[in-house]
Amino acid sequence: MVSFADHWIGYTAFAVFLAAYILVIVEESLHLRKSKPVMVAAGVIWMLTAIAYASQHQSHLVAEILRHNLLEYAELMLFLLSAMTFINTMAERNIFSGLRTGLVSLGLSLRAVFWLTGILAFFISPVADNLTTALVMGAVVMAMGAGNGRFISVACINVVVAANAGGAFSPFGDITTLMVWQKGVVRFGDFLSLFIPSLINWLVPAALMSLTIPYEKPSSRTESVRVKHGGYVVVMLFLFTIAGTVLLHHVLEIPPFLGMMTGLGALKSYGYFLRRKELNEWVEVPAFDGSVSMGVEFKPAAKPFDVFISMKRVEWDTLMFFYGIMLCVGGLGALGYLAALSDVLYKDLGATTANILVGILSAVVDNIPVMFAVLSMNPDMSLGQWLLVTLTAGVGGSLLSIGSAAGVALMGQARGIYTFSAHLKWIWAIALGYAASIAVHFAMNGALFGS
Repeated sequence: MVSFADHWIGYTAFAVFLAAYILVIVEESLHLRKSKPVMVAAGVIWMLTAIAYASQHQSHLVAEILRHNLLEYAELMLFLLSAMTFINTMAERNIFSGLRTGLVSLGLSLRAVFWLTGILAFFISPVADNLTTALVMGAVVMAMGAGNGRFISVACINVVVAANAGGAFSPFGDITTLMVWQKGVVRFGDFLSLFIPSLINWLVPAALMSLTIPYEKPSSRTESVRVKHGGYVVVMLFLFTIAGTVLLHHVLEIPPFLGMMTGLGALKSYGYFLRRKELNEWVEVPAFDGSVSMGVEFKPAAKPFDVFISMKRVEWDTLMFFYGIMLCVGGLGALGYLAALSDVLYKDLGATTANILVGILSAVVDNIPVMFAVLSMNPDMSLGQWLLVTLTAGVGGSLLSIGSAAGVALMGQARGIYTFSAHLKWIWAIALGYAASIAVHFAMNGALFGS
């Protein structure tokens, strides 16, 4: 493969990517959805790549490399489409709302709420992903700490750190871990080696932050929410889908997306029976004049269950963002940038330093392109080093509130209370947890660094 990193085409392609990513960073200010600039950039970069390869009479290679990148994206997209539809269906069936009201009704002290939401975030995120987990636990924190901005701020930081740490030891907890698993560099069972380091990553800052939380009991209450018919069955279907996906991948080496899509088919089939039941109970209101209460039994507003509404509410902007980012990085790789970066990071600095820097970088730059770049470089590393970069990329985003999807989402949910500056005040504690988790990984999994 010819390198165009020092060619005008390479410079132009890199400038296009940089411009697109700047637009992604200022998304909140411009209100321009993040998928739009990177999708345009992906097209421009691959056109430039095609021109570059044509100049060397190697046009046939462009389509081959592009199809390889597209296959990697397609597998990720289908996996996430299934997982997101399950999560949306559980939300529609009031699973998460029921969990929130159940926790609020326990009448716990603020410090107990701090620890309970952290523990739940750590153990739910490996299954339900860190973003969904952070939003659910954030809602609990805001309901319990209503009127106490200081508590909400610290508890939200705790939730973000816990959700990101919990997602680091499971392929289902974060997009980066999912990509590592799908690439085949780390097997499903090997992720469990990161359990204790991930736990330490959360416990160190949590213990320090908890010292500022009082034992007083909040007076806030919230209305009771009933889980809709079939909600618990959907949860069981999701768990069976995950188990089946792991089993198929481990035993038959079938790509994970197939197991997830099969589970999605089972969910859609079950949705048929849910819809038939609710249609039988449905009473049409021909002229709604506002005098009739439609209730919250159906979604949206007063309609029977429809699984395609759950699919429609999938984060399509996020999925399209992944498309743009993965193709942008793939195009830059085809132009030789990833090979040059790999030489600097993994040959000059060494794998350990490079992998620790990847985590710090993911606090500023989204960890998706960072991890995809590392996987595309495919440096020759031991299992211990691959687990190290999986850990650092997963938990490094906790250093800043903008470093992870969980942090960005909670800033929107607790607007004006949980802010960038509020998170920054605790960066020292989070950094201690980051360093401690790396040290524990080396201490516990030292044997894996020689394999």
